[in-house]
Order: sequence, then structure tokens, then C-alpha cells
Amino acid sequence: YFINPLVSVLFGVVLLGERLGRLQWVAVGLAALGVAVLTIERGSLPLVSLALALSFGVYGLIRKQAAVDTATGLFVETLLLAPLALLWIDHTPQGFAGWPPLTMATLALGGLATAVPLLLFGVAARRLPLSTLGLMQYVAPTMVLLEAVLIFGEVLDPARLAAFCCIWAGLAVYTFSLRRPVAREAATR
Repeated sequence: YFINPLVSVLFGVVLLGERLGRLQWVAVGLAALGVAVLTIERGSLPLVSLALALSFGVYGLIRKQAAVDTATGLFVETLLLAPLALLWIDHTPQGFAGWPPLTMATLALGGLATAVPLLLFGVAARRLPLSTLGLMQYVAPTMVLLEAVLIFGEVLDPARLAAFCCIWAGLAVYTFSLRRPVAREAATR
């Protein structure tokens, strides 16, 4: 979840020709430093994390460039994945018939809880530069970290603390860099 935003920024700059200002490059560098700290602390290249980051980065790139509205795009995605889901259900030992009603209701609500953020992501992908959307994706893993530390009492080790400081410093710099053109434009009116 920490590599994915960097992949989105990379795709935005390299594949879509988005330009980053100096401060925005500093922000990306700080976020990359945070990810590097976590990778070094782990002691090996996080291959599963890289695969997830690349796959969701490609998804964001496709959503950014798709010539369909958000709802239609999500419908087509769901239609394409439905046979795989049905195949998985069919190959579970009990199929639908053996699942308790609470499990069925939870799965249905889980689908809704997934669809709403995907719709919102699709809207944002069409309206924002992919690089900006990418950096905004640091909000979710930060919320998970805060939940883990503040609610579940997990220990925040020095490496993770350093990584989060770098990432959030990068986000602060990026946010500041976005305010400067707005302030300059308001001053010329």
C-alpha cells in the first residue's frame, strides 16, 4: 500500500506526460525514502507488494484513460470478474447452499462496501492527475496504521515511525506545492 502511490505517480509522469514541479519531486522523493526505509527494515524486496502495487497502478491507469463513465466501467469490470467469482463459489466445498445466512449477508454488504470506493476512485481518476491521485492513496494505509496503534495498541517501531514521517512530510510538501499556483492565480485577479 505504500509502493502503489509511487507507481501511480511514475505512470502519470512517464506514460501520461504529467509534469511535476520541484516541490512535487521533493514530495515523491520523501515518500520513496519512507518506502525504502520499510524495505530495508524488512531485509528483502517485497515482491508481493510490488505485484499488488503494479496491478493497482495499471488499474488506475486504465480507469484514467477509459472512454466510459465510471458506473459503466465498474459494471464492465464486475461483469468480467463475475464468472471467476461464480467458479470460485462453485469449487468451495459447500457452495452457496452450505453458507450461513450471516455469511451471505456479510458477503453482499462487502460487495457494496467495495463498489462505492471503486466508483469514487473512478470519478477521481477521471478528474485528477494520476500523480495527485497516487499520492492521495497514502491516506488509507495511514488510517490502518493509526487504527492499529491507537485502537489495537500495536507497537509503532522506529522504522515504521521513520517511514511514516517521510511519507507524511512528502504529502505535506505536495499539498503545499498545490496551494502555490492557486495563491498566485488569486493574487492576479
